Amino acid sequence: MPTINYILKDGSTRSIDAKVGTSVMETAIHHNVRGIDAECGGCCSCATCHVYVEDAFMDRLPAPDDMENELLDGVASDRLPGSRLGCQIVITPALEGLTVRIPESQV
Repeated sequence: MPTINYILKDGSTRSIDAKVGTSVMETAIHHNVRGIDAECGGCCSCATCHVYVEDAFMDRLPAPDDMENELLDGVASDRLPGSRLGCQIVITPALEGLTVRIPESQV
Protein backbone atom coordinates (compact mmCIF):
# COMPACT_ATOMS: atom_id res chain seq x y z
CA MET A 1 0.00 0.00 0.00
CA PRO A 2 1.39 3.41 -0.95
CA THR A 3 1.97 5.87 1.86
CA ILE A 4 0.27 9.26 1.55
CA ASN A 5 1.61 12.17 3.62
CA TYR A 6 -0.96 14.75 4.69
CA ILE A 7 0.48 18.04 5.94
CA LEU A 8 -2.12 19.39 8.34
CA LYS A 9 -3.01 23.03 9.00
CA ASP A 10 -0.80 23.08 12.10
CA GLY A 11 2.22 21.95 10.06
CA SER A 12 2.30 18.41 11.42
CA THR A 13 2.30 15.44 9.04
CA ARG A 14 0.12 12.33 9.10
CA SER A 15 1.43 9.45 7.03
CA ILE A 16 -1.21 6.89 6.08
CA ASP A 17 -1.02 3.66 4.09
CA ALA A 18 -3.63 3.98 1.34
CA LYS A 19 -5.35 1.22 -0.60
CA VAL A 20 -4.64 1.27 -4.34
CA GLY A 21 -7.80 2.35 -6.18
CA THR A 22 -9.12 4.60 -3.41
CA SER A 23 -8.76 8.37 -3.48
CA VAL A 24 -6.76 10.84 -1.42
CA MET A 25 -10.10 12.09 -0.06
CA GLU A 26 -11.42 8.62 0.86
CA THR A 27 -8.19 7.75 2.63
CA ALA A 28 -8.33 10.99 4.61
CA ILE A 29 -11.97 10.48 5.61
CA HIS A 30 -11.42 6.86 6.69
CA HIS A 31 -8.48 7.93 8.86
CA ASN A 32 -10.05 11.10 10.32
CA VAL A 33 -7.63 13.54 8.72
CA ARG A 34 -8.85 16.95 9.84
CA GLY A 35 -9.36 19.61 7.21
CA ILE A 36 -10.71 17.44 4.42
CA ASP A 37 -14.46 17.78 4.75
CA ALA A 38 -15.73 15.98 1.62
CA GLU A 39 -19.27 17.26 2.02
CA CYS A 40 -20.40 15.67 -1.27
CA GLY A 41 -18.93 12.28 -0.41
CA GLY A 42 -16.51 12.29 -3.32
CA CYS A 43 -18.73 12.95 -6.33
CA CYS A 44 -16.78 16.05 -7.42
CA SER A 45 -19.41 18.62 -6.60
CA CYS A 46 -18.31 20.56 -3.51
CA ALA A 47 -14.50 21.17 -3.53
CA THR A 48 -14.23 20.63 0.25
CA CYS A 49 -11.46 18.08 -0.35
CA HIS A 50 -9.14 20.68 -1.91
CA VAL A 51 -5.45 19.86 -1.35
CA TYR A 52 -2.12 21.23 -2.54
CA VAL A 53 -0.06 18.49 -4.20
CA GLU A 54 3.70 18.66 -3.75
CA ASP A 55 5.41 19.68 -7.02
CA ALA A 56 7.39 16.43 -7.30
CA PHE A 57 4.14 14.49 -7.79
CA MET A 58 2.29 16.73 -10.24
CA ASP A 59 3.63 14.94 -13.32
CA ARG A 60 2.39 11.61 -11.92
CA LEU A 61 -1.22 12.78 -11.91
CA PRO A 62 -3.58 13.13 -14.85
CA ALA A 63 -4.58 16.71 -15.60
CA PRO A 64 -7.79 17.89 -13.93
CA ASP A 65 -10.86 17.57 -16.12
CA ASP A 66 -13.23 20.46 -16.85
CA MET A 67 -15.46 19.76 -13.84
CA GLU A 68 -12.55 19.66 -11.40
CA ASN A 69 -11.08 22.83 -12.93
CA GLU A 70 -14.39 24.64 -12.54
CA LEU A 71 -14.68 23.64 -8.87
CA LEU A 72 -11.06 24.61 -8.20
CA ASP A 73 -11.84 28.10 -9.49
CA GLY A 74 -14.20 28.57 -6.54
CA VAL A 75 -12.25 27.05 -3.64
CA ALA A 76 -12.15 28.92 -0.31
CA SER A 77 -8.34 29.01 -0.07
CA ASP A 78 -6.09 30.28 -2.84
CA ARG A 79 -5.94 28.18 -5.97
CA LEU A 80 -2.28 27.40 -6.56
CA PRO A 81 -0.54 25.43 -9.33
CA GLY A 82 -0.65 22.30 -7.13
CA SER A 83 -4.35 22.64 -6.29
CA ARG A 84 -6.35 19.47 -6.81
CA LEU A 85 -9.48 17.88 -5.41
CA GLY A 86 -8.61 14.88 -3.26
CA CYS A 87 -11.62 12.95 -4.58
CA GLN A 88 -10.09 13.06 -8.06
CA ILE A 89 -6.66 11.69 -7.12
CA VAL A 90 -6.83 7.91 -7.35
CA ILE A 91 -4.10 6.08 -5.47
CA THR A 92 -1.72 4.02 -7.60
CA PRO A 93 1.61 2.40 -6.69
CA ALA A 94 3.34 5.28 -8.55
CA LEU A 95 2.03 7.68 -5.89
CA GLU A 96 4.11 6.12 -3.08
CA GLY A 97 5.11 8.98 -0.78
CA LEU A 98 2.59 11.44 -2.24
CA THR A 99 2.54 14.57 -0.11
CA VAL A 100 -0.48 16.86 0.01
CA ARG A 101 -0.98 19.97 2.12
CA ILE A 102 -4.41 20.81 3.48
CA PRO A 103 -5.47 24.43 2.87
CA GLU A 104 -6.34 26.81 5.68
CA SER A 105 -10.04 26.77 4.79
CA GLN A 106 -12.38 24.52 2.83
CA VAL A 107 -15.59 26.51 3.09
